[in-house]
Formats: sequence, C-alpha cells, structure tokens
Amino acid sequence: MSNAIEQKKLVVDEIAQKLKNSVSTVVVDYRGLNVAEVTELRKQLREAGIEFKVYKNTLTRRAAETAELAGLNEVLTGPNAIAFSAEDVVAPAKIINDFAKKHEALEIKAAVIEGNISTVEEVKALAELPSREGLLSMLLSVLQAPIRNFALATKAVADQKEEQGA
Repeated sequence: MSNAIEQKKLVVDEIAQKLKNSVSTVVVDYRGLNVAEVTELRKQLREAGIEFKVYKNTLTRRAAETAELAGLNEVLTGPNAIAFSAEDVVAPAKIINDFAKKHEALEIKAAVIEGNISTVEEVKALAELPSREGLLSMLLSVLQAPIRNFALATKAVADQKEEQGA
C-alpha cells in the first residue's frame, strides 16, 4: 500500500517540477480525437521539443497546488493532456491552436505562461503571434527603414547637384 502512495508522490513531484520549470504549459481536452490524430499531435509537439503527457487529474491538482498554481484546478476535469515547453513560450500554443483549428475535438482549456495562469483567449492570442524569427525580421526591417530612406535622400540630392553642375 505504501509503495503505491510513494509512486503517486513521485508523480506529483514530477508534475510540479514540470509546471515550475516550463516557460509554457498548455492543458487540453483531447476527447474525440482518434489514436492517429493524437499520434500526429504528439509528433508535431515532440519535433518542437515539447513534452505532451496525460496524468490523473487528482495527481495534477496536487502538483498544481505544490507549484502554487491552484487556479488550474478548476479546468482539471475530464480527460486532459498537458503540453510542457521548457524553452519556447509560443510553440505549444501555436502548435495546439493550429491543430485545434483542423480538429474541432481538441479543446484548449487553460495554460500557464511564465508562471501565470492564462485563459483560452490569451493562449489563442499568443498562438497568433509571429514566430521569434518573424518578429526579429520585422524589427530588422523597421530598423533598416530610416537608413534606407536617408541613403535614398542623399542619392537624390547628389543626383540633383550633378544635374545642376552639368
């Protein structure tokens, strides 16, 4: 009997550590997805370095309380799966949101983003953001615009002086 209790404590500790160490955690209801669809979702998440696991709700609730995220407990009903990302904040939300658009059975329930519990709307808004590379390229083009405009203006002045001198 105590062996089972010890195993449950280990699982609770494991979940709590994942909740604390993840920059982004997304809780989903996967009811209605068939095995092939769940396998495809797991594959997409794994390729992005995201861990996708199913835990018992009672153990997850205890872990959420241990990780000081008791607000998650209200969504921990029914069959849930949890995506943990230790590196990329946006990737789990983006992959799961895109998958949910194609497979209506997948439902985003809540998320923990950098230690704060987020609503479904916030997760979807995060998922719509461009990737890190996309944001960096936007920033670069914004930074280059004034220099490009200055270069064009100086060339126009130089061409005008050249025409006047000719």
